[in-house]
Amino acid sequence: MLSLPDFQEKQLLFVQAEWGKPSSLRIYNDNIVFEKEKKVINRVSLQRVFAVFICGDLSLTTSFLRKTKEHGVSVFLLKHNFEMYADLSAAAEGHYLLREKQYSLSPEHQLSMARPLIVNKVENQMALLKLKKNIKKNRDLCQKIEGWKREATTADSLESLLGLEGTISRYYFSEQFRDMKWRRRAPRTREDITNLLMDMGYTFLFHLVDAILRLHGFDTYKGFYHQLFFQRKSLACDLVEPFRCIIDKQIVKSHNLGQIKETDFIFKNGSFEFAPAKRAEYATIFMQCLMDRKEEIFTYIQGFYRHVMDPSKHAFPYYQFG
Repeated sequence: MLSLPDFQEKQLLFVQAEWGKPSSLRIYNDNIVFEKEKKVINRVSLQRVFAVFICGDLSLTTSFLRKTKEHGVSVFLLKHNFEMYADLSAAAEGHYLLREKQYSLSPEHQLSMARPLIVNKVENQMALLKLKKNIKKNRDLCQKIEGWKREATTADSLESLLGLEGTISRYYFSEQFRDMKWRRRAPRTREDITNLLMDMGYTFLFHLVDAILRLHGFDTYKGFYHQLFFQRKSLACDLVEPFRCIIDKQIVKSHNLGQIKETDFIFKNGSFEFAPAKRAEYATIFMQCLMDRKEEIFTYIQGFYRHVMDPSKHAFPYYQFG
């Protein structure tokens, strides 16, 4: 199992392939080498990489596939809209004791974990709102959210918890992205630039969380808050919740810094997409903000692992965003 000191040295790698320019990834002297039109564009030590995100079409050598698996490097293959269509993830598949405990969680225990998970998410959302300029309006909104949060701490079912989370998120999003012409959260529709950016940032966050969970030995299809659904990695869906604030804050920060420009996007067939030359630029923004918080994410998941293994000794983890 990967330790925190080892993880601290790791980084995320994003590779953008260009249409019409044959590209490849291969291993040379334990370095990942990116070539375009048979010219070396960049290289990085295999020892320092935790995950590789590949956007577009390129060639992967068999040595690349073998070495990444041997070194526990997860590889994610993405379409140009950043939807993942395949992954080659490193995993500790043989941790049967952990999975036995994971599969045998009672409904009561699952609910007892879901409550602090959502309360944690809500408290991080409130922390972001308190940073906004409109202090009085946000104070009133936070008081309203505080009431719903108290209800979440005593929710008697996952369904009621889902309802409270949805209500809180609607109010939170409308204020958090107020200066960005916010209408609504519409996942995967890309109906506006903000939703497109959220989809991108949440995608990277989701796969990072999923990769860390799998290295600990979890079956990421078996969640405790999001229940079983065909081909949905419910556990990864669960544990991204406290960390969504990282992406939300970065989007607002990039907007305030003028990094988000309408000319960087194309409106086509009823939805927005990135201009081809700008995909890597925005991917770098989100990857850097996740790299800045990677140790916190790893420590949280490590705490979750310990809780599942021995809930009497280890409390459910908490992520304090600040």
